[in-house]
Amino acid sequence: MPILLFLIDTSASMNQRTYLGTTYLDIAKGAVEIFMKLRARDPASRGDRYMLVTFDDPPYGVKAGWKENHATFMSELKNLQASGLTTLGHALRAAFDLLNLNRLVSGIDNYGQGRNPFFLEPSVIITITDGNKLTHSSGVAEELHLPLNSPLPGSELTKEPFRWDQRLFALVLRLPGVAVPDSEQLGSVPTDESAITQMCEVTGGRSYCVRTQRMLNQCLESLVQKVLSGVVIHFEKTGPDPPVIGEDGLVDPARPLTSFSPQPWHSCHKLIYVRPNPKTGVPVGHWPISESFWPDQNSPTLPPRSAHPVVRFSCVDCEPMVIDKLPFDKYELEPSPLTQYILERKSPHMCWQVFVNCSGKHSDVAHPFGYLKASTTLTCVNLFVMPYNYPVLLPLLDDLFKVHKLKPNLKWRQSFEMYLKSMPPYYLLPLKKALRMMGAPNLISDNMDCGLSYSVISYLKKLSQQAKIESDRLIVSVGKKPPPETGIKVKNHSNALSLAHRRDFKQLLQGITGEVPLRLIDMNFKEFAGFQIALLNKDLKPQAYRNAYDIPRRNLLDQVTRMRSNLLRTTQKLIRGQDDDSLHSIPVGQMGNYQEYLKMMPSPLREIDPDQPKRLHTFGNPFKQDKKGMMIDEADEFVTGPQNKKRGNTGDLNSGTALKRRRSMSPLLRRPQTPPIITNHVLGKGPTGTQGQQGIIKPIPLHKGAEGNNVGGTESNGERVAGTDAGDCWPGEVDGESGEPAPVEDREDAAAPDGEEEILALENCLDDRSPDHTQNCEELSPPGQEGEMEVNEGDTPAQGTIVMIPLEGSNAELRTRVIKEVRKPGRNYEAIFRLLEEVKGPVSVQRYFIHHAIKEAARFKKRMLIQQLETALEEIEDRQMLPAQINNIHSR
Repeated sequence: MPILLFLIDTSASMNQRTYLGTTYLDIAKGAVEIFMKLRARDPASRGDRYMLVTFDDPPYGVKAGWKENHATFMSELKNLQASGLTTLGHALRAAFDLLNLNRLVSGIDNYGQGRNPFFLEPSVIITITDGNKLTHSSGVAEELHLPLNSPLPGSELTKEPFRWDQRLFALVLRLPGVAVPDSEQLGSVPTDESAITQMCEVTGGRSYCVRTQRMLNQCLESLVQKVLSGVVIHFEKTGPDPPVIGEDGLVDPARPLTSFSPQPWHSCHKLIYVRPNPKTGVPVGHWPISESFWPDQNSPTLPPRSAHPVVRFSCVDCEPMVIDKLPFDKYELEPSPLTQYILERKSPHMCWQVFVNCSGKHSDVAHPFGYLKASTTLTCVNLFVMPYNYPVLLPLLDDLFKVHKLKPNLKWRQSFEMYLKSMPPYYLLPLKKALRMMGAPNLISDNMDCGLSYSVISYLKKLSQQAKIESDRLIVSVGKKPPPETGIKVKNHSNALSLAHRRDFKQLLQGITGEVPLRLIDMNFKEFAGFQIALLNKDLKPQAYRNAYDIPRRNLLDQVTRMRSNLLRTTQKLIRGQDDDSLHSIPVGQMGNYQEYLKMMPSPLREIDPDQPKRLHTFGNPFKQDKKGMMIDEADEFVTGPQNKKRGNTGDLNSGTALKRRRSMSPLLRRPQTPPIITNHVLGKGPTGTQGQQGIIKPIPLHKGAEGNNVGGTESNGERVAGTDAGDCWPGEVDGESGEPAPVEDREDAAAPDGEEEILALENCLDDRSPDHTQNCEELSPPGQEGEMEVNEGDTPAQGTIVMIPLEGSNAELRTRVIKEVRKPGRNYEAIFRLLEEVKGPVSVQRYFIHHAIKEAARFKKRMLIQQLETALEEIEDRQMLPAQINNIHSR
């Protein structure tokens, strides 16, 4: 599980802008996101852990640590601000301490027990900075220094603050403020000359000097390839150089054996790859790398170890030694001058032994623990880790299995005991496991000690407990915001005498200003010793119309103009005490919060009919509708069937629980800007037909009741209409502004399959009026005539009725209006029949209009409308056949 820690420079110098128009901090944030996208291409990136550390003072510099998820990491990255100092040393120390937090708890370092390459937490620290001077509270530093006093327990066991599986890389931004032509460089990106470069090389990483955006992308791709599992080892040559091999593979005696100047391959600081097991995903190994000291049981403490083990190799050619069933570890070396030199020798069957100084019992003796060998295909160089002093152990084990057949004699046991005494005690456990795998589990007794004293073991346990407490404390402190500063303290850094204390101060000042200065006694230089400059509170909105100190200096003249226009405003609006531009200067994250703005709006007027369902605010989607407030049309009845009709007889048809409603399958219609009034009892005025065409087409009432049943209707677009037939309301009536309603008389012979629904619809359409209603000028019938008027087919309006002038227009326009009315939702079809009454022409034209309306109603499954239109069509057919029958009778 690789750990990717980003160390972002948040000093004030990161606010400088580049030729791209963005700041260095913006480029750093974008670089992190690009790196994560490139890294996500690798399937092994699923186990990556991302951390974020800034240059803020500890512990506030850790923005995302061990417990924070990816969302927290991205949120903290976007909210970074550049306002501090370039405290690179403290930030690096905080980053290393964060990585080393759990190492003592997990025992991954294995202090005093050898270095296990397969115990590792591969970590890559990517620092993004501008490479400027290192500044801190006490001044400017020329060199990079990491604090030595780390609060982390157990830090004294390692000389350096980092570990051998942690590498540091630096992206030093050098992008100019003005675009420079032909600044691209071919090949690899060069290293930077800042102070962090040397620190990167010590850890096994490198720095990049980034001058363009293209170079930045190239560096990020290179960094993605360097996220590998491995540890850094320092290889050094010991002894003479190897003999030079000619092109024929033999030693060339003409060339010198040794070179007086050091070669690059003599000392290499490179990585060895520790491949994880493909089945478990965890590296597996058997043998450690020797410590650089002999563990003494009488020693109360452990000597500190270096972060990277120094492994020396001898250039004497040896044959590789391997026996059956003996496990060994194989690690590939990172390409380096050493690997290049070994591969150029083209001797894959020879090896060079490796040692660790002072690893034996005697300080001047060091036995090999492995060897370097080129692969058979000469493509890479591998480090083979074997048991300590394997040239002695392997012949003994070979004799044990082949000669003695697991029954060793006394001489063999004495040789084996001598080997165990010369071997570091921490090799006993891995050797026991290896012998058990080979089939000889009883060669080493169980009472042999591992080599650490009791005081050292208790000390390591105590450090582990303290590290656990420190880990919990640091995890809790992650994400805390630093306390806001009350002000900027003004400090007097100069200890020398000021200019005012000079003897010729009066002459200097008089020569500049021409005035005699005050006496030195009257000048108090320590008057503002604790002076602080107030900071601007960003949470408070500036009140440029009320507080002159909120106006920036560069905007003074413009603000005077705004205040003058605001004061002399001649409109009816009141003077606003705030800037109009400040209303729109809000963060991007709050731009969609329109609810807060709606709270400041005045409360809307109450609805005319509060019982009607309200349409919700469809922010962002003008076609969004609430399912509970949908209207009912014939499509619901057509789909649900007669079962739901009986179930909804006792309920209100307008309620949301009366019928199981489904979304209408008809196409979406254009709705007016204001919510439509969905009602069946709003009365109004509407046009009537002409004298000749008035009685041709009549709407079929839902209930054929007694005289005086005034049933009104409304077009679905909100216009108030009224018919002139029985069961229709008179034009001109308004809600609650007509006479008393007449009683509804039910007829038994009207009980059709839809009779109960028709009764409910009629009851809902009754115009309820108050008893104390008074007549007004909009009444259509004179007093006393209401209830006596019964309009039959062919009748004209009664005397005194106010009749609207018929609409003028061609039949094509009437056809379009009829189609629109059919497509509208609702149950009120009187507007359709009223438009059909206005059709001008012979009976064939009227039949064409009705057939066209039936066809359109069938598309929207309006069964009741189709029945009424068919009834009207039958009446037209009967009316047309009546004169023909009369003529036949007379002809007889």
